[in-house]
Amino acid sequence: MLNESKFKNNLIDWFNKNQREMPWRDTSNPYYIWLSEVMLQQTQVKTVIDYYHRFIERFPTVSELSKAHEDEVLKYWEGLGYYSRARNFHNAIQDVHHNYNGEVPQSPEIFGKLKGVGPYTQAAVMSIAYNLPLATVDGNVFRVWSRLNNDVRDIKLQSTRKAFETELQPYVESDSGTFNQAMMELGALVCTPKNALCLFCPVQEHCEAFSNGTVETLPVKTTKVKKKRIKQHVYIIKTINNEILIEKRMQKLLNNMWEFPMFEATEENQINSVLGTHIQFRDQPAYKLKHQFTHITWDIEVYFAKTTINKNDVRLPENMKWMNMDEKEDYNFPVSMTKIYKFLLTHS
Repeated sequence: MLNESKFKNNLIDWFNKNQREMPWRDTSNPYYIWLSEVMLQQTQVKTVIDYYHRFIERFPTVSELSKAHEDEVLKYWEGLGYYSRARNFHNAIQDVHHNYNGEVPQSPEIFGKLKGVGPYTQAAVMSIAYNLPLATVDGNVFRVWSRLNNDVRDIKLQSTRKAFETELQPYVESDSGTFNQAMMELGALVCTPKNALCLFCPVQEHCEAFSNGTVETLPVKTTKVKKKRIKQHVYIIKTINNEILIEKRMQKLLNNMWEFPMFEATEENQINSVLGTHIQFRDQPAYKLKHQFTHITWDIEVYFAKTTINKNDVRLPENMKWMNMDEKEDYNFPVSMTKIYKFLLTHS
Protein backbone atom coordinates (compact mmCIF):
# COMPACT_ATOMS: atom_id res chain seq x y z
CA MET A 1 0.00 0.00 0.00
CA LEU A 2 1.37 3.40 -0.98
CA ASN A 3 2.34 5.93 1.62
CA GLU A 4 0.45 8.75 -0.08
CA SER A 5 2.35 11.70 1.32
CA LYS A 6 5.84 10.25 0.93
CA PHE A 7 5.13 8.91 -2.56
CA LYS A 8 3.79 12.25 -3.78
CA ASN A 9 6.69 14.18 -2.27
CA ASN A 10 9.26 11.83 -3.81
CA LEU A 11 7.61 12.10 -7.21
CA ILE A 12 7.22 15.89 -7.25
CA ASP A 13 10.76 16.48 -5.94
CA TRP A 14 12.07 14.36 -8.81
CA PHE A 15 9.87 16.16 -11.33
CA ASN A 16 10.95 19.62 -10.21
CA LYS A 17 14.60 18.66 -10.75
CA ASN A 18 14.32 16.51 -13.88
CA GLN A 19 11.39 17.67 -15.99
CA ARG A 20 12.09 18.35 -19.65
CA GLU A 21 11.92 21.91 -20.91
CA MET A 22 8.74 22.41 -22.90
CA PRO A 23 7.35 25.77 -24.04
CA TRP A 24 3.85 25.06 -22.72
CA ARG A 25 5.30 24.55 -19.24
CA ASP A 26 6.39 28.19 -19.23
CA THR A 27 2.89 29.57 -19.53
CA SER A 28 -0.30 29.73 -17.50
CA ASN A 29 -2.36 30.61 -20.58
CA PRO A 30 -5.12 27.95 -20.69
CA TYR A 31 -5.49 28.35 -24.47
CA TYR A 32 -1.81 27.46 -25.00
CA ILE A 33 -1.96 24.60 -22.50
CA TRP A 34 -5.06 23.23 -24.20
CA LEU A 35 -3.42 23.51 -27.62
CA SER A 36 -0.36 21.60 -26.42
CA GLU A 37 -2.47 18.78 -25.02
CA VAL A 38 -4.36 18.43 -28.30
CA MET A 39 -1.15 18.42 -30.32
CA LEU A 40 0.49 15.88 -28.00
CA GLN A 41 -2.24 13.30 -28.53
CA GLN A 42 -0.67 10.46 -30.56
CA THR A 43 2.39 12.64 -31.31
CA GLN A 44 5.88 12.84 -29.79
CA VAL A 45 6.99 15.91 -27.85
CA LYS A 46 9.98 16.63 -30.13
CA THR A 47 7.65 16.73 -33.14
CA VAL A 48 5.08 18.98 -31.47
CA ILE A 49 7.40 21.78 -30.29
CA ASP A 50 7.97 23.42 -33.68
CA TYR A 51 4.31 23.10 -34.63
CA TYR A 52 3.29 24.63 -31.30
CA HIS A 53 5.54 27.67 -31.78
CA ARG A 54 4.34 28.26 -35.36
CA PHE A 55 0.70 27.84 -34.38
CA ILE A 56 0.69 30.32 -31.49
CA GLU A 57 2.73 32.80 -33.52
CA ARG A 58 0.04 32.78 -36.20
CA PHE A 59 -2.94 32.37 -33.82
CA PRO A 60 -1.78 33.99 -30.56
CA THR A 61 -5.26 34.36 -29.07
CA VAL A 62 -8.59 32.60 -28.92
CA SER A 63 -10.01 35.45 -31.01
CA GLU A 64 -7.41 35.07 -33.79
CA LEU A 65 -7.95 31.32 -34.09
CA SER A 66 -11.70 31.70 -33.93
CA LYS A 67 -11.70 34.05 -36.92
CA ALA A 68 -9.39 31.86 -39.03
CA HIS A 69 -10.66 29.76 -41.93
CA GLU A 70 -10.46 26.00 -41.41
CA ASP A 71 -8.20 25.57 -44.44
CA GLU A 72 -5.58 27.84 -42.89
CA VAL A 73 -5.81 26.09 -39.53
CA LEU A 74 -5.27 22.73 -41.23
CA LYS A 75 -2.31 24.20 -43.12
CA TYR A 76 -0.59 25.01 -39.83
CA TRP A 77 -1.41 21.47 -38.67
CA GLU A 78 -0.13 19.82 -41.83
CA GLY A 79 2.21 16.94 -41.01
CA LEU A 80 0.93 16.37 -37.46
CA GLY A 81 -1.75 13.96 -38.68
CA TYR A 82 -5.02 13.04 -36.96
CA TYR A 83 -6.60 16.11 -38.51
CA SER A 84 -9.89 15.69 -36.69
CA ARG A 85 -8.00 17.02 -33.65
CA ALA A 86 -7.41 20.33 -35.42
CA ARG A 87 -10.99 20.59 -36.65
CA ASN A 88 -12.44 19.80 -33.23
CA PHE A 89 -10.08 22.25 -31.51
CA HIS A 90 -10.94 24.99 -34.00
CA ASN A 91 -14.64 24.32 -33.51
CA ALA A 92 -14.28 24.37 -29.71
CA ILE A 93 -12.28 27.63 -29.80
CA GLN A 94 -15.03 29.25 -31.87
CA ASP A 95 -17.50 28.10 -29.21
CA VAL A 96 -15.30 29.63 -26.49
CA HIS A 97 -14.99 32.89 -28.40
CA HIS A 98 -18.70 33.29 -29.12
CA ASN A 99 -20.25 31.84 -25.96
CA TYR A 100 -17.68 32.33 -23.19
CA ASN A 101 -16.24 35.77 -23.98
CA GLY A 102 -13.06 34.23 -25.33
CA GLU A 103 -12.12 32.75 -21.94
CA VAL A 104 -11.45 29.01 -21.62
CA PRO A 105 -14.13 27.87 -19.14
CA GLN A 106 -12.90 27.11 -15.64
CA SER A 107 -15.82 24.75 -15.06
CA PRO A 108 -14.78 21.15 -15.82
CA GLU A 109 -18.39 20.32 -16.71
CA ILE A 110 -18.64 23.13 -19.28
CA PHE A 111 -15.14 22.57 -20.65
CA GLY A 112 -15.82 18.82 -20.98
CA LYS A 113 -18.76 19.50 -23.31
CA LEU A 114 -16.66 21.36 -25.87
CA LYS A 115 -15.94 19.64 -29.18
CA GLY A 116 -13.14 17.07 -28.95
CA VAL A 117 -12.62 17.38 -25.19
CA GLY A 118 -12.50 13.91 -23.63
CA PRO A 119 -11.80 12.88 -20.02
CA TYR A 120 -8.03 13.10 -20.39
CA THR A 121 -7.97 16.55 -22.04
CA GLN A 122 -10.51 17.81 -19.53
CA ALA A 123 -8.42 16.68 -16.56
CA ALA A 124 -5.10 17.81 -18.03
CA VAL A 125 -6.16 21.35 -18.97
CA MET A 126 -8.26 21.96 -15.88
CA SER A 127 -5.52 20.75 -13.52
CA ILE A 128 -2.53 22.35 -15.24
CA ALA A 129 -4.18 25.67 -16.14
CA TYR A 130 -6.49 26.09 -13.15
CA ASN A 131 -5.11 23.63 -10.57
CA LEU A 132 -8.49 21.92 -10.28
CA PRO A 133 -8.47 18.49 -8.56
CA LEU A 134 -8.81 16.18 -11.56
CA ALA A 135 -6.56 13.18 -12.21
CA THR A 136 -5.17 12.65 -15.71
CA VAL A 137 -5.02 9.08 -16.96
CA ASP A 138 -3.11 8.66 -20.21
CA GLY A 139 -0.90 5.82 -21.44
CA ASN A 140 1.98 6.86 -19.22
CA VAL A 141 -0.20 7.07 -16.12
CA PHE A 142 -1.85 3.72 -16.88
CA ARG A 143 1.61 2.14 -16.97
CA VAL A 144 2.99 3.86 -13.87
CA TRP A 145 -0.09 3.22 -11.73
CA SER A 146 -0.41 -0.41 -12.86
CA ARG A 147 3.19 -1.09 -11.89
CA LEU A 148 3.11 0.80 -8.62
CA ASN A 149 0.19 -1.36 -7.47
CA ASN A 150 1.07 -4.55 -9.37
CA ASP A 151 -2.38 -4.14 -10.89
CA VAL A 152 -3.47 -6.65 -13.55
CA ARG A 153 -6.71 -4.97 -14.59
CA ASP A 154 -7.04 -4.51 -18.36
CA ILE A 155 -6.27 -0.87 -19.18
CA LYS A 156 -8.32 -1.10 -22.38
CA LEU A 157 -11.48 -1.23 -20.29
CA GLN A 158 -13.36 1.95 -19.44
CA SER A 159 -13.98 0.53 -15.96
CA THR A 160 -10.21 0.45 -15.35
CA ARG A 161 -9.85 4.10 -16.35
CA LYS A 162 -12.64 5.09 -13.98
CA ALA A 163 -11.08 3.06 -11.17
CA PHE A 164 -7.66 4.64 -11.71
CA GLU A 165 -9.16 8.14 -11.71
CA THR A 166 -10.84 7.38 -8.39
CA GLU A 167 -7.69 5.90 -6.85
CA LEU A 168 -5.60 8.87 -7.96
CA GLN A 169 -8.06 11.43 -6.65
CA PRO A 170 -6.41 11.84 -3.19
CA TYR A 171 -3.16 12.85 -4.90
CA VAL A 172 -4.70 15.72 -6.86
CA GLU A 173 -6.53 17.43 -4.03
CA SER A 174 -3.56 19.82 -3.99
CA ASP A 175 -0.86 20.63 -6.59
CA SER A 176 -2.92 18.72 -9.12
CA GLY A 177 -1.25 20.12 -12.22
CA THR A 178 2.24 19.38 -10.92
CA PHE A 179 1.31 15.88 -9.77
CA ASN A 180 -0.36 15.01 -13.08
CA GLN A 181 2.60 16.23 -15.10
CA ALA A 182 5.01 14.39 -12.81
CA MET A 183 3.18 11.10 -13.30
CA MET A 184 3.22 11.52 -17.08
CA GLU A 185 6.87 12.57 -17.08
CA LEU A 186 7.84 9.56 -14.98
CA GLY A 187 6.16 7.29 -17.51
CA ALA A 188 7.87 9.04 -20.41
CA LEU A 189 11.41 9.12 -18.98
CA VAL A 190 11.77 6.32 -16.43
CA CYS A 191 8.81 3.94 -16.24
CA THR A 192 8.98 3.25 -19.98
CA PRO A 193 7.11 0.48 -21.84
CA LYS A 194 10.28 -1.57 -22.33
CA ASN A 195 13.56 -1.57 -20.40
CA ALA A 196 12.18 0.57 -17.60
CA LEU A 197 14.89 2.42 -15.65
CA CYS A 198 13.83 1.04 -12.28
CA LEU A 199 17.21 1.63 -10.63
CA PHE A 200 16.82 5.36 -11.26
CA CYS A 201 13.16 5.57 -10.30
CA PRO A 202 12.40 8.13 -7.58
CA VAL A 203 9.45 6.06 -6.31
CA GLN A 204 11.03 2.61 -6.57
CA GLU A 205 10.49 1.94 -2.86
CA HIS A 206 6.74 2.33 -3.41
CA CYS A 207 6.54 0.03 -6.46
CA GLU A 208 4.98 -3.41 -5.94
CA ALA A 209 5.81 -4.56 -9.48
CA PHE A 210 9.50 -3.87 -8.84
CA SER A 211 9.32 -5.86 -5.61
CA ASN A 212 7.56 -8.74 -7.36
CA GLY A 213 9.63 -8.74 -10.54
CA THR A 214 6.58 -8.09 -12.74
CA VAL A 215 7.47 -4.68 -14.22
CA GLU A 216 7.82 -5.96 -17.79
CA THR A 217 4.46 -7.76 -17.69
CA LEU A 218 2.49 -4.62 -16.82
CA PRO A 219 0.25 -2.98 -17.70
CA VAL A 220 -2.18 -5.61 -18.95
CA LYS A 221 -3.71 -4.64 -22.25
CA THR A 222 -5.88 -6.68 -24.59
CA THR A 223 -4.33 -7.49 -27.93
CA LYS A 224 -4.90 -4.92 -30.64
CA VAL A 225 -7.18 -5.81 -33.51
CA LYS A 226 -5.14 -6.34 -36.68
CA LYS A 227 -5.20 -3.26 -38.88
CA LYS A 228 -7.18 -3.37 -42.08
CA ARG A 229 -4.99 -2.98 -45.17
CA ILE A 230 -6.27 -1.16 -48.24
CA LYS A 231 -4.45 -1.05 -51.57
CA GLN A 232 -4.75 2.40 -53.12
CA HIS A 233 -3.93 3.65 -56.62
CA VAL A 234 -2.85 7.27 -57.05
CA TYR A 235 -3.00 8.76 -60.57
CA ILE A 236 -0.65 11.51 -61.71
CA ILE A 237 -2.13 13.47 -64.62
CA LYS A 238 -0.47 16.57 -66.02
CA THR A 239 -1.52 19.13 -68.60
CA ILE A 240 0.60 20.37 -71.47
CA ASN A 241 1.22 23.46 -69.27
CA ASN A 242 2.66 21.29 -66.48
CA GLU A 243 -0.35 21.63 -64.19
CA ILE A 244 -1.23 18.59 -62.12
CA LEU A 245 -4.64 17.22 -61.16
CA ILE A 246 -5.62 17.28 -57.48
CA GLU A 247 -8.86 16.58 -55.66
CA LYS A 248 -10.41 17.50 -52.33
CA ARG A 249 -11.27 14.42 -50.29
CA MET A 250 -14.97 13.91 -49.61
CA GLN A 251 -14.52 10.85 -47.36
CA LYS A 252 -14.60 11.09 -43.57
CA LEU A 253 -10.91 10.19 -43.23
CA LEU A 254 -8.80 13.29 -44.04
CA ASN A 255 -11.98 15.08 -45.06
CA ASN A 256 -11.50 18.29 -47.07
CA MET A 257 -7.76 17.77 -47.47
CA TRP A 258 -6.22 17.77 -50.94
CA GLU A 259 -4.63 14.80 -52.67
CA PHE A 260 -3.64 13.50 -56.06
CA PRO A 261 -6.63 11.47 -57.32
CA MET A 262 -6.70 8.23 -55.35
CA PHE A 263 -8.98 5.21 -55.54
CA GLU A 264 -9.05 1.78 -53.97
CA ALA A 265 -7.31 -0.60 -56.35
CA THR A 266 -9.61 -2.50 -58.71
CA GLU A 267 -9.26 -3.96 -62.17
CA GLU A 268 -10.97 -0.88 -63.57
CA ASN A 269 -9.21 2.43 -63.98
CA GLN A 270 -11.66 4.45 -61.90
CA ILE A 271 -10.15 7.84 -62.65
CA ASN A 272 -11.27 7.57 -66.27
CA SER A 273 -14.81 6.80 -65.15
CA VAL A 274 -14.83 9.96 -63.01
CA LEU A 275 -13.34 12.19 -65.71
CA GLY A 276 -15.10 10.57 -68.66
CA THR A 277 -11.76 10.10 -70.41
CA HIS A 278 -9.57 7.32 -71.78
CA ILE A 279 -6.22 8.37 -70.36
CA GLN A 280 -3.58 5.66 -70.60
CA PHE A 281 -1.31 5.02 -67.64
CA ARG A 282 2.01 3.26 -67.38
CA ASP A 283 1.74 -0.40 -66.48
CA GLN A 284 4.10 -0.28 -63.52
CA PRO A 285 3.84 2.03 -60.50
CA ALA A 286 6.47 4.76 -60.44
CA TYR A 287 6.45 4.97 -56.66
CA LYS A 288 5.16 2.90 -53.75
CA LEU A 289 4.63 3.84 -50.14
CA LYS A 290 2.83 2.69 -47.03
CA HIS A 291 0.89 5.03 -44.78
CA GLN A 292 -0.45 3.92 -41.42
CA PHE A 293 -3.43 5.24 -39.52
CA THR A 294 -4.67 4.03 -36.15
CA HIS A 295 -7.07 1.49 -37.62
CA ILE A 296 -6.01 0.99 -41.24
CA THR A 297 -2.92 0.89 -43.45
CA TRP A 298 -2.82 2.25 -46.97
CA ASP A 299 -0.54 0.48 -49.46
CA ILE A 300 -0.21 3.14 -52.14
CA GLU A 301 0.96 2.70 -55.71
CA VAL A 302 1.49 5.79 -57.87
CA TYR A 303 0.82 5.61 -61.61
CA PHE A 304 1.82 8.22 -64.19
CA ALA A 305 -0.25 9.06 -67.24
CA LYS A 306 1.65 8.18 -70.43
CA THR A 307 1.07 11.60 -71.97
CA THR A 308 0.09 15.10 -70.95
CA ILE A 309 -3.40 16.31 -71.77
CA ASN A 310 -5.17 19.49 -72.78
CA LYS A 311 -7.16 20.52 -69.74
CA ASN A 312 -9.84 22.07 -71.93
CA ASP A 313 -10.70 18.56 -73.10
CA VAL A 314 -11.64 17.47 -69.57
CA ARG A 315 -14.59 18.58 -67.51
CA LEU A 316 -13.61 18.24 -63.85
CA PRO A 317 -15.94 17.36 -60.96
CA GLU A 318 -16.41 20.15 -58.38
CA ASN A 319 -13.90 18.59 -55.96
CA MET A 320 -11.08 18.49 -58.54
CA LYS A 321 -8.84 21.21 -59.96
CA TRP A 322 -5.53 21.81 -61.71
CA MET A 323 -2.59 22.93 -59.59
CA ASN A 324 0.71 24.43 -60.64
CA MET A 325 3.57 22.51 -59.04
CA ASP A 326 4.79 25.62 -57.23
CA GLU A 327 1.37 26.20 -55.62
CA LYS A 328 1.50 23.20 -53.31
CA GLU A 329 1.85 25.32 -50.17
CA ASP A 330 -1.55 26.84 -50.88
CA TYR A 331 -3.23 23.49 -50.24
CA ASN A 332 -3.55 21.19 -47.25
CA PHE A 333 -1.94 17.89 -48.21
CA PRO A 334 -1.73 14.90 -45.84
CA VAL A 335 1.68 13.37 -45.20
CA SER A 336 1.31 10.60 -47.78
CA MET A 337 0.54 13.09 -50.55
CA THR A 338 3.42 15.36 -49.52
CA LYS A 339 5.76 12.39 -49.94
CA ILE A 340 4.38 11.79 -53.42
CA TYR A 341 4.76 15.49 -54.23
CA LYS A 342 8.42 15.41 -53.20
CA PHE A 343 8.91 12.34 -55.39
CA LEU A 344 7.34 14.15 -58.33
CA LEU A 345 9.72 17.09 -57.97
CA THR A 346 12.65 14.83 -58.81
CA HIS A 347 11.07 12.16 -61.04
CA SER A 348 8.77 13.92 -63.46
